[in-house]
Amino acid sequence: MSFLKRAVLHFANFKIELVDRDRSIQQVVEWAKEGTWCPIVVFGPEGCGKTAWLKQATEVLREQGFDVIYIDPIHRDFIAYTDIKDVMKKLAEAAAEAIDVAGVKLATLAIDSVKELLSRWRRKRIAVLADDVFQTIGLDKAGIYVKSLLNLIEYPPQDYEKMVVIAATSEGVSRREIGRHRWAEIMPIWNMSRRGFEELYEKLPNPKPPVDEVWRLTGGNPYMLERLYKAKWSVNIIINRLIEEKEITPSFINTWRNWLEKAVEDPDNLWSVDTPEELVDKLIAKNLIVYSMYNRC
Repeated sequence: MSFLKRAVLHFANFKIELVDRDRSIQQVVEWAKEGTWCPIVVFGPEGCGKTAWLKQATEVLREQGFDVIYIDPIHRDFIAYTDIKDVMKKLAEAAAEAIDVAGVKLATLAIDSVKELLSRWRRKRIAVLADDVFQTIGLDKAGIYVKSLLNLIEYPPQDYEKMVVIAATSEGVSRREIGRHRWAEIMPIWNMSRRGFEELYEKLPNPKPPVDEVWRLTGGNPYMLERLYKAKWSVNIIINRLIEEKEITPSFINTWRNWLEKAVEDPDNLWSVDTPEELVDKLIAKNLIVYSMYNRC
């Protein structure tokens, strides 16, 4: 699939164009044709490429004639494809705020900006894309935020032709909160295909391990590929960092050792009816597993 413009991304200290994701980008094209009748909440493992996909989605939607607002509150980043200068100015001012307030302001402005665009009578196609917003506003507010996005679709200040609303998250806990209501359609996105992963792998300079070994270590996760490259391909360095980041403490290991050993041997063991629910909850909270799957976008 070819696009007029591929999103340019920062990867392992290089600037590259998006690779792979043809299937999920085609889904965006289909949403653009009809609009989304409710917010689409896309979830997937950390580092699987949700941000890259959303940034490419902004380009696709722009090409389809949409005014597009993309926000990434965690990194104080935004993209605004609109000629309404007030909207771009407010987003830029929010992104320049202190770290502890910028994220929340961007999350709020994503909704306010759509309302402002809708108030301009000629704004007929509008899209808003929110990247990992739930982590910024607090998981307890995830449901309310999604309801606010739904209200944009169902109760707009002005009529519109089409609207596309997408939010992405790595937080399994937020998915549970959102899933309790009927305010969104929840869809998963996974790691890269083997073909796409190899294309990304080839962009990294030699020397490097064989692609089969890197694929086995990462499972096609592009962020893990980047981390391995930056760690000079040291698996031990990555493991130790993950232990620290995910707080895999000796107490945690001792408490759940038998189950963890079974999971390492075969992850499907976690889906046994005998698996303690408490362990599953802890692994979801640490973003170490995606427990329930849906049809992929």
